[in-house]
Amino acid sequence: MHGPTRQSGPVSDREIECWLTDMDGVLVHEDRAIPGAADFLRRLVDRERRFLVLTNNSIYTRRDLAARLARTGLELPEESIWTSALATAQFLDDQRPGGTAYVIGEAGLTTALHEIGYVLTDTKPDYVVLGETRTYSFEAITKAIRLIGEGARFIATNPDATGPSQEGPLPATGAVAAMITRATGRDPYYVGKPNPMMFRSAMNAIEAHSEMTAMVGDRMDTDVVAGMEAGLRTYLVLTGSTSRADIGRFPFQPNHVVNSVADLIDLI
Repeated sequence: MHGPTRQSGPVSDREIECWLTDMDGVLVHEDRAIPGAADFLRRLVDRERRFLVLTNNSIYTRRDLAARLARTGLELPEESIWTSALATAQFLDDQRPGGTAYVIGEAGLTTALHEIGYVLTDTKPDYVVLGETRTYSFEAITKAIRLIGEGARFIATNPDATGPSQEGPLPATGAVAAMITRATGRDPYYVGKPNPMMFRSAMNAIEAHSEMTAMVGDRMDTDVVAGMEAGLRTYLVLTGSTSRADIGRFPFQPNHVVNSVADLIDLI
């Protein structure tokens, strides 16, 4: 395998103490583990590195996602997973502790909000919170539009317009948010990637410092740009969305480009 190609950056690889890594496209592809992913995670655990696996998917709880990874052969404690739902809950807890929200989403999001003490209601909520779901309801979207019109603040877990499925792309949070925006004239505040707040909340969870933390991702437009803006060292793997030919089209560059996480094991 080819080793990492150095691009730029002030921090040497030997100084990386904490790791953030995307899930889909880095560790798994659909229902299969990417070669080297199990060894990468095992090395993080064996070396007692602080790390989190990140995902913009807000449908599932951490326990659900840990079980999904286990089915691919990747053993990971649920505490080592950080989702856009958890980041959204932390953001709302910082903004308005003990608040209320009308939620369109599934267990990953509702559980995260319950755990910070939020009350979920459709009566004069402080926020309308939009997350991922496979069963978007016209009735629920209509309710959200009316509540935002009455003064509720509009929050969305992530801006992804589509999500993957075995049959092809599905409309995701960003697409539904665009419909609500068109009806209300209100843009949501997106908490998940590429908002660097997603990474800062993850770093707070593991007490990591940006100058000693690396981000591993497969997308230039979310993982790399958000990692860069959060002050992290960025590694782009070529096992997911962004190809080597795509990299030069962006006005920013990752610190390193590698074939896969297998190339990073020796850096841990």
